[in-house]
Amino acid sequence: MNVAVTGGNGVVGRPIIQTLVDQGHRVTALARSGDSARILSGLGARTIEGDILDPQSLRPLLTGADWVFHLAGVNEMCSREPEAMERVNVEGTRNVTRAAREAGVGRLIHTSSAAAIGEAQGTVGTETSPHRGRYLSRYERSKHLAEQALAETAENLDYVVVNPSSVQGPGRSSGTGKLFLDLLNGRLPFLIETRVSIVDIDDCARGHLLAAERGESQRRYILSGASLSLREAVNVLQQITGRTVRPRFLPGWVATAGGAFAEVGARSVGRRPKVCREMVRVLRAGHVYDGSRATRELGLGYTPLEGTIRRTVDWFGREGLLA
Repeated sequence: MNVAVTGGNGVVGRPIIQTLVDQGHRVTALARSGDSARILSGLGARTIEGDILDPQSLRPLLTGADWVFHLAGVNEMCSREPEAMERVNVEGTRNVTRAAREAGVGRLIHTSSAAAIGEAQGTVGTETSPHRGRYLSRYERSKHLAEQALAETAENLDYVVVNPSSVQGPGRSSGTGKLFLDLLNGRLPFLIETRVSIVDIDDCARGHLLAAERGESQRRYILSGASLSLREAVNVLQQITGRTVRPRFLPGWVATAGGAFAEVGARSVGRRPKVCREMVRVLRAGHVYDGSRATRELGLGYTPLEGTIRRTVDWFGREGLLA
């Protein structure tokens, strides 16, 4: 297969490209910079310079492609430029979809996010959950609107949507991965009780390829292998590492007030806050996702949770990230 990839230099993109190359596919990846091109070439991909916000640069990428994996996007909380994030995630998706349709691409695999599901608080999110009608974060809004832009632009283009929950594993030190890292390094003395859903990084890559091979057209596939509370996560980290991890759990209203104070203080001096109201809002809401459709319809098996966390912690150690 001739496969085109956007966002191949990201945490999810690299293992997908590596898997595609290992399976013998001919991969062409979009590169925004020379550094990105060198990394992508090192994975075995041919590179083309371009940007998803530049429609003209997408033509040479997509010409002759059987599949295109659209992974490019921005994932930020407390963003200083949320409008720029939305432009990349929404307009970029519209540009890639239109260019893929015009190039006659066989199938587009769109990487969305489980956050785009928008399930009501306290419910388990599935591919068919009704959206709650409001957004917890600008990131969630951008990914939900990106799915709408895909559907509106696709016309006769064959596509599937992949909705990963929090991706964890070697290579991930942001998002929930940073939360685990900060807990282990004693930099996170306070937490609030909530639930999170996790998918192993290798499972996420396999899920994308299975969606390309077996997914039903215009269908969503949540990739989520396990859900746990932060108290449970703390216990697992202690068992795996032997370290003492004892954060203090705060009432939600205290965290909300603290997030607002931190946000106002950081923005008053022109800095991006490390904690903000939308971050606390997302944490307080919590998320539990059901990834069983990917198992039933695609044949995806999930790595046990402790295995994912152990591999993540081992990678922290190898990279010198543990204090």
